Amino acid sequence: MKILVANLGSTSFKYRLFDMREDASETQLARGGVERIGSPSSPCQVAIGDYVGQLEMQVPHHGVAVQACIQQLTDPEHGCLESADEIAAIGFKAVHGGRKQGVFRIDEEVMQCMQEVSSVAPAHNPPYLSAMRQLADTVPDIPLVAAFETDFHASIPDARRYYALPKEWSDALPVRKWGFHGASHRYIAQRTQELLGREDARIISCHLGGSSSLCAIQSGQSVATSMGMSPQSGIPQNNRVGDLDPFCLPMLMEHSGKSLPEVLEVLAEEGGLLGISGGISGDLRDLEQAAQAGEPSARLALDVYVAEIRRHLGGMLVALGGCDALVFTGGIGENGKSMRAAICDGLDELGWSLDPDKNSTASGECRIDADSSRSQIWVVPTNEELVVARQTYALLNSESRV
Repeated sequence: MKILVANLGSTSFKYRLFDMREDASETQLARGGVERIGSPSSPCQVAIGDYVGQLEMQVPHHGVAVQACIQQLTDPEHGCLESADEIAAIGFKAVHGGRKQGVFRIDEEVMQCMQEVSSVAPAHNPPYLSAMRQLADTVPDIPLVAAFETDFHASIPDARRYYALPKEWSDALPVRKWGFHGASHRYIAQRTQELLGREDARIISCHLGGSSSLCAIQSGQSVATSMGMSPQSGIPQNNRVGDLDPFCLPMLMEHSGKSLPEVLEVLAEEGGLLGISGGISGDLRDLEQAAQAGEPSARLALDVYVAEIRRHLGGMLVALGGCDALVFTGGIGENGKSMRAAICDGLDELGWSLDPDKNSTASGECRIDADSSRSQIWVVPTNEELVVARQTYALLNSESRV
């Protein structure tokens, strides 16, 4: 069964094509995408085995982007499909479904649930909703499936999910600590269990990148996570504020002369590491370079980021009652050697001792803890698209058995 997994941006469409088989074998057949959707000319890239191809064409919206990708995948000379009919479904790594947690065929009810929480996922839900509607019109014969990132966190106990709101509001509205990066944390849970040879392992997954979150995992299930109601919460992101006392908002509005929606837009687009650094950058590589050059605001941004990760690490450790494996993943987690060292610095008494040499030479999937460490420390590249392909495949199989 061929599953196309979509990862959408407001002006981009990235995908991977998987062949999922009943014998549990999983093969990535192709990957590619389209950039600058809506521009006069959009590059459409594809990689199939050793072949790498690109074409330039006008792509007004995501529906046409999918058609362009299918054109490359079915190319008579280099393609890996005979026809688009081989694509059993398009699976979306959807972010926030509000009351919808799980894997669903996309219909009006699913999109309505996404619309209900668009205000708390402004960078994600609106472009996904727009693209889903366009694809439903453009490729009506291909089923569309949403695998919501919040689903992995449905196992978190209520004591760690509820805000201390008036009960009437909690009952009436989907205001909960939903958690995100579910596909990544799910992959880390499954892969780390394999690495440790234990299904009961206590794992702390650190997904660190342009968007970051931590997750405490017990026996393959999420029991705590750093993000809350929205992807703006938790650890400071590259340009999103992270956790913020809501009673700051009136002061920010008065100081800036901006309305509440305008203040929220600034916090979602100009906050985070970009904001703390005074606009230097939201990219840790730029901030590390500026900090080495003596820029104090860049150093502050890095220090705040590390401090917030360590604060959540402590909470995760208590939630699990110990830790068998600390796992770094995501762009920063996989490549940020100095960041991993800063996060683990001085945590020997808590069971985490990093080996400096292993950390500095780490590449790909590898173990980087010292011999004296009570907990294993790993770097594990994530594979969110494979998780979505598995979830989409499972949904289609369950439907076929009904």
